[in-house]
Amino acid sequence: MPTTDTPGTPGTPGSPDPGSRPPSPQPPPPQPSPASPRALSFDRAAAQYGAARPGYPDALLDAVEELAGRPLRGARALDVGAGTGISTRRLRDRGAAVVAVEPGPGMAAELRRSLPDVPLVRGDGNHLPFAAASADLITYAQSWHWTDSARAAPEAMRVLRPGGALALWWNVADPGVGWIAEQGARLLGFFATELPELAGPGAPGGPAAAHTGAHGSPVSARDLPAGLTFVHRRVPWTRRVSLDTHLANLGSHSAFLVLGDEPAGRFLSEEREHLARRFPDGLVEETYVVELSVTIR
Repeated sequence: MPTTDTPGTPGTPGSPDPGSRPPSPQPPPPQPSPASPRALSFDRAAAQYGAARPGYPDALLDAVEELAGRPLRGARALDVGAGTGISTRRLRDRGAAVVAVEPGPGMAAELRRSLPDVPLVRGDGNHLPFAAASADLITYAQSWHWTDSARAAPEAMRVLRPGGALALWWNVADPGVGWIAEQGARLLGFFATELPELAGPGAPGGPAAAHTGAHGSPVSARDLPAGLTFVHRRVPWTRRVSLDTHLANLGSHSAFLVLGDEPAGRFLSEEREHLARRFPDGLVEETYVVELSVTIR
C-alpha cells in the first residue's frame, strides 16, 4: 500500500470487515489541535531521534499480545505519535497491518524515508481520522503524554472495534542502576536552573519528571485516561551503545531541544566527561524498564 501523508480513501462505519487490511482513513475531521512547541521540537532532530533512541525488546511485543488477548500478526493497528517509526517497525515486523499516525512534518518525513512501505497519516490522537470500530489495536509508544487525555481516550474507544486494545508504553531509565541515578540527579539540577517551569511541583509528573523526559517518569505519573481499566506490565531490558549514541539519545529529548544549542551542548559536554570516566571503553550499558498499560474496549 502506498504511503500517504494525508487521509486517503474514506472508511465507513459498518462496512464489511477488511480482514487484515489496515484501518481506512476517513475524510479529514476538523484540523487537529495545534501541538505544543515542546511536542513539535522533535522535528528539528528527527534523524538524530531515529538513529539514537532505544527500540523495544521482543518481550514487550509478547506482553502486548498477551494483554490484548490476540496475536499481532494480522491485527489492524494504528501507531499514534509514531515519530520516526521505531515502534511502527516492530509492529510491522510482528505481522501487524499497521498505519503510522504522526503530527510532526519532520518526524513524518524521517518515518517515510525509513519505512516507505508503511501507510502514514498526518494527524494526532485528539482527532483520529479513521472509521469507527475499524482497528484491533491502537498503540502509543512514548507519545500518550502529548495528547489531551480527555479527548484522545474517547477517540481511541471510538476507533477500536469491540474487544480491541489500547496499549500505551514508555521506556523509562532504571533509577536502581547507580550511574543512571547519578545522571538523573545531574539532569534534575540542570533543568531546575534552565527550565524551572518544568521542574516545579506543578510540572507534569512532578519534579521527578523534570529530568524532564530525558529519563522518563513512571506510569503512576502519567495522565492515564479516567474511566478505563488498565492492566500494567513492566518489561526490563538493556542495550549497549557507544557513548556518542547515548549522548545523542539524551540530547534528542524535548527538554534539551527547546533549550537551544548552547545550554544543551554545555550539559552534554560535561556529561561526556562524567561518563567517559565511568565507561572508559566508550560503551554505555543503558538499562530500561518498559512500562506498559493496556485496556480493552
